[in-house]
Amino acid sequence: MTTQARQTQPLADRLRPRVLADVVGQDHLLGADGLLSQMLRRNTLPSLILWGGPGCGKTTIARLLAREAKLRFEQISAVFSGVADLKKAFETASRFQQETGRGTLLFVDEIHRFNRAQQDGFLPYVERGTVILIGATTENPSFALNGALLSRCQVLVLNRLDDDGLDRLLQRAEAESGQSLPLTIEARAALRAMADGDGRYLLNLVEQVQALPEGTHLDTAGLATVVARRAALYDKDREEHYNLISALHKSLRGSDPDAGLYWFARMLEGGEDPRYIARRLTRFAAEDVGMADPSALPLAIAAWETYERLGSPEGELALAQLVVHLATAPKSNAVYRAYNQARKLARETGSLGPPHHIRNAPTRLMKDIGYGKGYEYDHDTADGFSGQNYFPDEMDRVALYQPTDRGRESEIRKNLDRQAAIRASRRP
Repeated sequence: MTTQARQTQPLADRLRPRVLADVVGQDHLLGADGLLSQMLRRNTLPSLILWGGPGCGKTTIARLLAREAKLRFEQISAVFSGVADLKKAFETASRFQQETGRGTLLFVDEIHRFNRAQQDGFLPYVERGTVILIGATTENPSFALNGALLSRCQVLVLNRLDDDGLDRLLQRAEAESGQSLPLTIEARAALRAMADGDGRYLLNLVEQVQALPEGTHLDTAGLATVVARRAALYDKDREEHYNLISALHKSLRGSDPDAGLYWFARMLEGGEDPRYIARRLTRFAAEDVGMADPSALPLAIAAWETYERLGSPEGELALAQLVVHLATAPKSNAVYRAYNQARKLARETGSLGPPHHIRNAPTRLMKDIGYGKGYEYDHDTADGFSGQNYFPDEMDRVALYQPTDRGRESEIRKNLDRQAAIRASRRP
């Protein structure tokens, strides 16, 4: 490569590892006992799906695997390729196999962007060993790839680069340029944080810092005026959306207001619609807090309405208050469980009618056949509780709602136990 070409070559490409041992952050795959290392030692490299975030080394690993396994390397991108490109790649690989007896490692970047029919097109070539497929994806393969292709490939999860891995990249960049980055210790840590686990993005930031005038020295505030933090990984239509709302939900269920606020803020920073969060928080109030704190549900509605009236950014504070309230409230899913059991019971019992004494009797005929006969008006009883049966005559009473001893439900349980004793005393 000429000096001029090297100067225009991006730093991330100039520092691309030449051997697998130089890949950072993936020791669980490439260390001495790593899964890929074991495969190479056994000379049994299967088709793989490399699942990981941007800048964690998927393309580099695929190239180096081809070199280590002595396979022809061919790369296509699902963003720019179609059926014709795939057909050409397979034909070339077949011809190469016939002429040399060697296989081809076909690296498909963004493989999740191929539709189901295109993914099916890989199957016969993978099965015959014409190609060893290495697919790279940032999306959860369980959702993005069809089952037939997944059954023929092994999924390997690549880690986002941690702080140590990012610092190793910074050291390599400094060694390559022959000079230290003009950053304070705090600014150097901030630069790593700005990359958010993406090695390629980190090296792009380094190039911007290295291009500053000689004599520049930046603290954290100065760095922020020169380079931009990488946008947080968040896609409102894909897996990260569900991962973060699950994290928020489970943090609240675990009564952790700090973690709840963190995941709430992460979703907002990622561009999530606050109305979606408000809807899920309202669901949480009904499902996980329930009657242990009956005020949680109306507070959820109030916080939702407050957001609608104030809008962003003021309205988010009401949702933040709701997050803290739900996290610190006593928890009970007794109503949720009772509701699900009631639905199951309703399906099982079919069309059983109410007992006659609680049926309405607006006409003389209905009164004559016994509708409403024997009904006791609970307000007229000594304790405001008659203890009558309200289930169909053809079925036994079922205790669906089982209140906990937490929060308001502890009082509800005491009252229900008292009523159960009264009801039992009425039995013949």
